[in-house]
Amino acid sequence: MPILELVTLVLVVLVLVTALAHALETTGKMRLDREQYLAVQPIYYPGFTFAGGAEPLSVIALALLTYFGPTEPTPFLLIVLALLAMMCVSAIYWVVTHPVNSFWLKETELAGAGKTFFSAGSKADEDVGWQTMRDRWEYSHVARAFFALIAFLCVAVALVVY
Repeated sequence: MPILELVTLVLVVLVLVTALAHALETTGKMRLDREQYLAVQPIYYPGFTFAGGAEPLSVIALALLTYFGPTEPTPFLLIVLALLAMMCVSAIYWVVTHPVNSFWLKETELAGAGKTFFSAGSKADEDVGWQTMRDRWEYSHVARAFFALIAFLCVAVALVVY
């Protein structure tokens, strides 16, 4: 299963680097005033949207690796932990981050797959204010980066000890 292992690791790394990129810019973006922040926020579309495809694929790859991968207790458990961590990354996105994206992109003309993707799911309550939206969005990416790092470390160690 070396191909599945490599593909899984690459997909997890793609999720990690995108979440980590968002997390690393948090402290700088938290210093922006409302106008600056709202001007900067739409720049992520469509670039990060394309990279976001790695996220569901990484969950699928980790599930396949759990089924077809190592049966020894330590690597198996690490891969299961990686799968759970990556599922946390996705859950945080859909429950916290995605609803706020509708707020940031409400002035952006979306088309095709982007329009369909960003119209899916629940919308954020816009009455809470931009700072609350900002905090939800920024800190959700910090949490996503944390769980993506856990997933990466677990799958990397599992593949090394296997």
